[in-house]
Amino acid sequence: MVGPSAARRGRLNSTMLRGVTHGAKGTFTFLLVRSRHSNLGLDFSSVRTEAANRSFLIRSTYTTDTKSREENKKTIERFHRLSVDIKKIRRLKEWVLLQDVAYVQEIAGILQEMGADEAAVANILERCPEAVLRTPAEINSQRALWQLVCQNEKQLIKLIEQFPESFFTTESHENQKANILFFQELGLKNNIITRFLTSAPSIFYNPVEKNKDVIETLQRNYLSLGGSDANMKIWILKLLSQNPFILLNASTAIRENLEFLQKNDFTDHEVLQLLSKLKGFIFQLTASTMQESMLFSKRVFKCSDQELKELVLKCPALLYYSVPVLEERLEGLLKEGISVAQIKETPMVLELTTQIVQYRIKKLSALGYDIKSGTLESLNGTKKDFEASYGKIQSKKERPIFNPVAPIRVED
Repeated sequence: MVGPSAARRGRLNSTMLRGVTHGAKGTFTFLLVRSRHSNLGLDFSSVRTEAANRSFLIRSTYTTDTKSREENKKTIERFHRLSVDIKKIRRLKEWVLLQDVAYVQEIAGILQEMGADEAAVANILERCPEAVLRTPAEINSQRALWQLVCQNEKQLIKLIEQFPESFFTTESHENQKANILFFQELGLKNNIITRFLTSAPSIFYNPVEKNKDVIETLQRNYLSLGGSDANMKIWILKLLSQNPFILLNASTAIRENLEFLQKNDFTDHEVLQLLSKLKGFIFQLTASTMQESMLFSKRVFKCSDQELKELVLKCPALLYYSVPVLEERLEGLLKEGISVAQIKETPMVLELTTQIVQYRIKKLSALGYDIKSGTLESLNGTKKDFEASYGKIQSKKERPIFNPVAPIRVED
């Protein structure tokens, strides 16, 4: 151990707690903004990338006055022995080197016990040097916690290598443990829970009672909308797997948004449809933003209330995306010569960004396909859908025309 007083350690831990809380909140806000400008499917690979950005948010809270403090020489010495790139730490998280108390050797030893080799230890500490500000007791407690859902220590160390910031965020330990046990009781598989720990760690900082309240609210509303007891568990687990951030919403927001849909004449069955299609993101909206988006679509497509409802059921993005996003995408389509009537017929095309639309139109045009006069179905869908559609058009163009009445030439 490097350094003195327990009082100073207490102040440091208090500062770190505030930093992590701020970081988790910031990450959620960033994810929510990002999700409103991309496709509705929750891509955990991208979410994991965003989760790594928490270190920037945390740094802004932790950073101390680097001019008035000196680097801890013992910390630097011990990092050097582990082949850790000090220049990288100075560039990204110099504040770690200024702390009086650090547990470099101890944390490295715990990682090695779990199976990390020298290169892995150096990589982990370079990416998350603040790990050495945690006590060995805290890290061992976190290790035991994650072992509740990991198959073995080999899997655990692999997760730490990939997501060090998530593992070394040790605050709210009791909340984390209670939530892991709650998710297991709920029926979530351990591989899903580990995915949550790495990509959506903020949901574990909630008191377990808060998460239970959200789940119970969802269950009550699912049943009141006509869902069956037999399917309720499957529906809840699927919703959580697709969008764990639903647990960061207040129960009141869930009720208000469902009431908004019902007031706009969506039947109970249709509301359930929207909930499933939007993967729970609907609860991160407000009644006013949904109202604005619906009025915008009604004005653009010049449709009745019933027609608007049918369009929203066909393309929930009309409800989900904000007016500025819908305007931008609509404008991009119109610039490509696509008519409003075509968009109304295939509104799902509004789920695509302008850049994706331009790329796909360019590829189709190269095959001689005129998007202005044809259907937008060939433009629509996921990347996989588009490639399949593009392949069919391409093979149709290259296929030789067979004339059944042409004479067959036979060599004498």
